[in-house]
Amino acid sequence: MSTATLDLAAVTAAAAAAAKVTAAASDAERAAWLSAVADALDANVTELVAIADSETSLGTVRLTGEVARTTGQLRLFAQVITEGSYLEAVIDHADPQATPPKPDLRRILRPVGPVAVFSASNFPFAFSVAGGDTASALAVGCPVIVKAHSGHLRLSERTAEIVAEALAKAGAPEGIFALVSGREAGTALVQDPAIKAVGFTGSIPGGRALFDLAVSRPEPIPFYGELGSLNPVVITPAAVAERSEELATGLAASFTMGAGQFCTKPGLIFIPAGTDFAAHLAEASIGKPAAAMLTDRIAEAYPHGLRNVAGQPGVTLVSGTADQDAQADGAAPVVFSTTAANVLERPEELLEECFGPTTLLIEYADDAELSDALSKVPGSLTATVHAQPGEDISGLVEQLSELAGRVLFAGWPTGVAVNWAQQHGGPYPATTSLFTSVGATAVRRFQRPVAYQDAPESILHPALHEANPLGIPRRVDGVLNLS
Repeated sequence: MSTATLDLAAVTAAAAAAAKVTAAASDAERAAWLSAVADALDANVTELVAIADSETSLGTVRLTGEVARTTGQLRLFAQVITEGSYLEAVIDHADPQATPPKPDLRRILRPVGPVAVFSASNFPFAFSVAGGDTASALAVGCPVIVKAHSGHLRLSERTAEIVAEALAKAGAPEGIFALVSGREAGTALVQDPAIKAVGFTGSIPGGRALFDLAVSRPEPIPFYGELGSLNPVVITPAAVAERSEELATGLAASFTMGAGQFCTKPGLIFIPAGTDFAAHLAEASIGKPAAAMLTDRIAEAYPHGLRNVAGQPGVTLVSGTADQDAQADGAAPVVFSTTAANVLERPEELLEECFGPTTLLIEYADDAELSDALSKVPGSLTATVHAQPGEDISGLVEQLSELAGRVLFAGWPTGVAVNWAQQHGGPYPATTSLFTSVGATAVRRFQRPVAYQDAPESILHPALHEANPLGIPRRVDGVLNLS
């Protein structure tokens, strides 16, 4: 169930066969499968962290916490499916006296079928083999085939062995989970007719290529990709005047966290012109050490990205150096500065993600110039506002809500809570869909609605039975009933 050398056609055929079993399994059964995987990962945390650190250099503290986040996600989804509202069960009783007459209609969400999941480089546990995509798909009854990331292949294989063994011991069907590796296998997986949806976290070029394959199939399928994000931050004049040093210290910690390889790294910082914020940020960034990057390819790309920004007209270096070798010495923090007017002249050159510990300060002259510059920012996962109490920021918040999936009013965007309210997704290129990949509603990506008209109760899912034997929230004749 978990080797990377199995024939892909056999793997997808097994997943298609398992899909019938997983779709028919009860929520309690699937919750038990998820809990078993979580327990197994926790039991092997020391071994897994050691392998992960040897391949990613992320450190045992960070990686141990990430395992806890991963097992927490699995247990959250177990709670989500047993709570029951994820099914979105709706019943409208027949009304023959209506004009036109209304039949009995009962609607529910069903699993889409086998799902392909592409592991991320920057989160070897939480967005990888047993990460959020895998957990949310398994939760709703979709078999999963994971394409391992080459940056942590040994970890992927060992994690997959643990997941497969835990699922088998918990009574899950053969074919519910598998791991494949290699670019060719990943491409073929997206095109395989047995695959009904794809979850992806990675670069814009790679994600867009797979997205195009997914939607150009004879039977197009949804591609839930998280591709790239600049995560703009706006600091108001009042906020800079009141707490410039505090904000600079917080920003320095955020954009250098994990060597700047978080998808929520604040990459664009809009600040009022003529302040001392840049000097404070330079001072706060000085003590941040260079750090190893996740893969050789990422380490090679970082200096290239720095030189590209540094070479743009109107860009100045605030701190650090754009001439560095991230492979030999690690990635060191770099801060650049430019103006909103310059961004408006060359948005394509300046508003490009540089994966690593760097950020770009953008000075704006007034609210109108700020708004114009923000209108050029591509879709992002997050947008952050730092303002003072009493400031009227309603127009700014409305604009930021249009370009990001999560708007913050304090703190910094690095760090994504895993809970019921989370939205980790935004307009393209942040993601290729409207759904979140983190939190309870991530399951919605791998479900499709089906309505049953005048159906005998014996063939209906228990969630649609009149007596509500599961005791779950449902909408009946337009009224939301919580149990």
